[in-house]
Amino acid sequence: MKTITLNTILFFVLLSFQACTVNNVREDDGIGDVFEANKVTGTFGMFDNSRGDFTIYDLDRFKKPVSPAQTFHLFHTLVALHTGKLADDSSQVVANDSTALSLSIYQVFRKNSVPHFQTLSAIIGKDTLKYWMDSVKYGNKKIGNEVTQFWMNDSLTISPDEQLGLIKRLYFRQHPFRASVQEQVKKMMLVVNNAQYQMAYQLGVVVRGDKKQAWVVGWIEENRHVYPFVVSYTAALDADTDAVGKKLSEDILAYLGFFKGIM
Repeated sequence: MKTITLNTILFFVLLSFQACTVNNVREDDGIGDVFEANKVTGTFGMFDNSRGDFTIYDLDRFKKPVSPAQTFHLFHTLVALHTGKLADDSSQVVANDSTALSLSIYQVFRKNSVPHFQTLSAIIGKDTLKYWMDSVKYGNKKIGNEVTQFWMNDSLTISPDEQLGLIKRLYFRQHPFRASVQEQVKKMMLVVNNAQYQMAYQLGVVVRGDKKQAWVVGWIEENRHVYPFVVSYTAALDADTDAVGKKLSEDILAYLGFFKGIM
């Protein structure tokens, strides 16, 4: 494990984590072995809120913007609930495909269904989305001409660094949305909730050439301490990124000492 230079620490302060006090930023090369064991390449970042520490793997890639893919569904849901386009998590959304399947936004969110969020994106509208993207400073804040495609087609890009700042602010309800709305979305993200720890995340994936670009964006809470984290990785075209993302995240967190009741 190596300590990053003061210039790099200042870089983090000036970017996504302006609300945080950076006491220590470390680059942990051992995390690379976990990526290799899972047959993918990528980057990882985590913030220890209780200590103000950052743990990073592959700093250069951590700063590189890519498509947010389905992780943007977090933002869709926040905007829709805050603006009243959806009344609550039982509100129905119809898929923008041949099935025209109607599901509650809670079901849509848990399924991470792109056709349903395409409908929701059109319902919210380009101007409203752009207003809130500008307000939150979401990535490069670009929608382009396709309000039902921009988060999947590289019009909108965001770095893992920026994603980590966004997810940290969501956990602490620091976004300019109603606190109750942010709590609703946090509950939708919850994947594991037991006596030992809570884990919440959203997945995302897009195909780029002969590879898949994938995300895991969320947090783990253990012993009443919260650790927002982001994984961005590239996998083979035939990879099951839902399964890979889950295992990769758990393996990295286990390497860092989680799931043992000591964090």
